[in-house]
Amino acid sequence: MGALFIAKLTLRSAGNGVKVMPMTTNKANSKSTKPIHRFPVNRRSFLKSLLAVGATTTFPPQLMFAAAGKANPGERVNLACIGIGNRAAEDIQAFEATRMVNIVALCDVDMGAPYTLKTLKKYPNIPRFQNAEKMFDQLGSQIDAVLVAVPDFAHFPNAMLAMKHGKPVYLEKPMAHTFQEVELLMTAEKKYGVAAQMGNQGHSEANYFQFQAWTNAGIIKNVTRISAFMNGKRRWHGMKVDGFLAGQPVPETLDWDRWLATAPSHDYNAGYLNGDWRSWFEFGNGALGDWGAHIIDTAHEFLELGLPVEVNAEKLDGYSPLIFPQASTLSFQFPARGNKPPLALTWYDGQENLPPLPNEFGDAVVDPNIPPPSNGAIDAKKKPIGKVIYGEGLTFKGGSHGATLQIIPASKAKELASSLPQVPKSPSNHYRNFLNAVKGQEKCRSSFAVAGPLCQTMALGIIAQRLNARLVFDPVAKQITNHALANQLLVGPPPRKGWEQFYQL
Repeated sequence: MGALFIAKLTLRSAGNGVKVMPMTTNKANSKSTKPIHRFPVNRRSFLKSLLAVGATTTFPPQLMFAAAGKANPGERVNLACIGIGNRAAEDIQAFEATRMVNIVALCDVDMGAPYTLKTLKKYPNIPRFQNAEKMFDQLGSQIDAVLVAVPDFAHFPNAMLAMKHGKPVYLEKPMAHTFQEVELLMTAEKKYGVAAQMGNQGHSEANYFQFQAWTNAGIIKNVTRISAFMNGKRRWHGMKVDGFLAGQPVPETLDWDRWLATAPSHDYNAGYLNGDWRSWFEFGNGALGDWGAHIIDTAHEFLELGLPVEVNAEKLDGYSPLIFPQASTLSFQFPARGNKPPLALTWYDGQENLPPLPNEFGDAVVDPNIPPPSNGAIDAKKKPIGKVIYGEGLTFKGGSHGATLQIIPASKAKELASSLPQVPKSPSNHYRNFLNAVKGQEKCRSSFAVAGPLCQTMALGIIAQRLNARLVFDPVAKQITNHALANQLLVGPPPRKGWEQFYQL
């Protein structure tokens, strides 16, 4: 019954004859992506042509853009902001704290919500827009870089729009809503040659440099198992739904059509806004997409995990095809990579779904700089957030964001303290790193090429959650080989009419 429901839900706009063709890459689990992109096609053929990397595509006049440029090293970067409330407001503040930017444009689909009005009042004289395309039409020549901090499902079209205009983009995590959208963003990063940074800010803090140094020195080696966990309260905990929310009158200040972006049509309901979109498979990426980018990011990069070959929903409490489970245990199996052994990563979320921890674990590792969620504080000691890494001869515990690893037990850490390699300090936080990349002075640490396979791994986990299924994945063809509907969800339904151009390179 659940599978039938989700099939109708997912393919409702795809019509008959939906077909997903393989997405190919040159090398298994390679971070170098040279895909051939294929999409489901409905009876009206939303997408009439399928594009290969580097193919020449004719765009309508409004999509003909100038080549990418770089801000001069001694000048401030003119930053346009797509999304200005909640997390976006924190990003704007962090960019301003670098003293390297001028805020030159504010764009949001709701210019009258309490969370956007705070930003508008702070910048009363900055041009404002509800439509990002109009913003680029009017101010494109004045924009050096773009911040995109909108709901997960709207990350892709806004980031793609910025890159097609030749603008570097700082994109909040996760990169996109679907596996295929991430693939396209990785391809666009290479095609348009712009700086692109995913906003998992711990990737420029102490944990990043420590993990890199300890891996290079062989302190972290031959890892075969990782437990990663986010056990804090989430918005969907306690929710029960049997359908989408009932329609309500659309507020006068909100452009609901642009809020929906590429997503399938839905009636407006206030229960989707102000962060509550994260509860719904249709709009969000759940606890894994939200926190996985902060917890498993350095392990994924420096252990060269790439893409898994199997993902299994081992436990889903309160399963729903519409909203995320009350608790999830997901297992990911990664194959051997060169001389690195196969690795099993298990993800735990849910308030009472704590992982088995080593006897010597002790207190959780807490990064004091973690931004609080919009619906309450994080109690990381009672509801831990972090990871345990099981390597050859050593076990490590870690937290989230920039929190550094600790060797356990403490006696072993003390014994090895004098032999551990020196860890360099970060030369720039995540925002400054991006701005330096815009100026050509650094490279983005969480570029789309780096962050993309991490986000695709999480996207596979979310498909397993949505279907309550075990998935067998071919990382060469980039197909799910044992579950037809899951394979369709790598791409999802075609975009709504009028949004097709964002999927064309």
